[in-house]
Amino acid sequence: MIKNNRTILIIALIALVNMLGYGIIIPILYSYSKKYGLSDFENGLLFASFSVCQFISTPIIGRLSDKYGRRPLLIMSIAGTAVSFFMMAFAPSAIFLLLARMLDGLTAGNIPVAFAVISDSTKPQDRAKAFGYISSAFNFGFVFGPAIAALTVNWNPAIPFIIAGVITIIAALLTIFYLPETNTHMGEVKGGKLFDFKHIWHALFNSQLSTLFASTLIFFMAFACALIYGFQPFAINILHVTASQNAYLFTLFGTIGLISQTFLVARFSKRLGMKKAFTQSLLLTAIAFLIMFISRSIPVFIIGCIVLALANSVVQTLFPTILSMESDPKSQGSVMGLNTSYQSIGMIVGPILGGAIATLSIPMPFLAGAILVLICFFLSFRILRGAVKPESAF
Repeated sequence: MIKNNRTILIIALIALVNMLGYGIIIPILYSYSKKYGLSDFENGLLFASFSVCQFISTPIIGRLSDKYGRRPLLIMSIAGTAVSFFMMAFAPSAIFLLLARMLDGLTAGNIPVAFAVISDSTKPQDRAKAFGYISSAFNFGFVFGPAIAALTVNWNPAIPFIIAGVITIIAALLTIFYLPETNTHMGEVKGGKLFDFKHIWHALFNSQLSTLFASTLIFFMAFACALIYGFQPFAINILHVTASQNAYLFTLFGTIGLISQTFLVARFSKRLGMKKAFTQSLLLTAIAFLIMFISRSIPVFIIGCIVLALANSVVQTLFPTILSMESDPKSQGSVMGLNTSYQSIGMIVGPILGGAIATLSIPMPFLAGAILVLICFFLSFRILRGAVKPESAF
């Protein structure tokens, strides 16, 4: 597929370089923010600020990409991310750190636009495999990103952020010089509001994709509560690991995810069928969070991380695959942007929920994550009713 479609290779390279940047900062952001005197509650607000801005911006960026093309919006969003990394590296105070996260959120339309590029340039039966390549690139970046953070954070806490900024500039240059415009339906999108909260609310309850959108919201609420927020306080305060060791744990997570994406996801989906693969992966995700909840030693915690990485690689691949297959070809950017808005809502509520229940017990975010994913598990039986058979998807 990559030999016959250069665009997939370019998007995969952009995804790889982009995720390297995120992989560098995510494992150390919690400990980095502590030097600015932020409390755990304020840290939760810092994490949520990115998602609040992303919630507002991604439908706008997705719709603009439908109207004006994928390439210019992708360049703009990646450039904004690069600027935000440099702002974090040289932030003189906590307010600049907050502004950097908000800027990153406001320009965080690169992932849904990249997914829209894949939808533009592949046939429906090839999209699951194409999204698998992109997910593999994300995981590959998430292997080396945390490793870079682990190796450099002890030199100077700002160095990982500088490296992330440089790497993201490379992603912008790849887009500028090598990515062709893939949107062949520019000018065909009906007029409407760039940001329509009423439409976002309506789509969650009264559209063909309602169950999928609701599952996206709940899944990412669980993901943000348990992994984005709960992982670092638990590792530092319960398992007593350092910031560098915490980054190595993220490297392990990314390594397992990469292996799963490369060798297991397509085979797993073919063998079980798309519905069973999706539902069972959600169930395994819930089990992984339960293992992490009960763990009090690094080996048991690592077992939970491995199960989570394996299951998450399947879920993260099938979500956009199903969405693209159920969407109008002329509105892929809008639908992907809308779906990312629900992800953002989950990423806003998740850290706040995790911070609130962590005041009762630090491991509790993992239990909450498991319960939320179990809700997605039961919803998943409705999502794929009448969906494309996996044999034609891979």
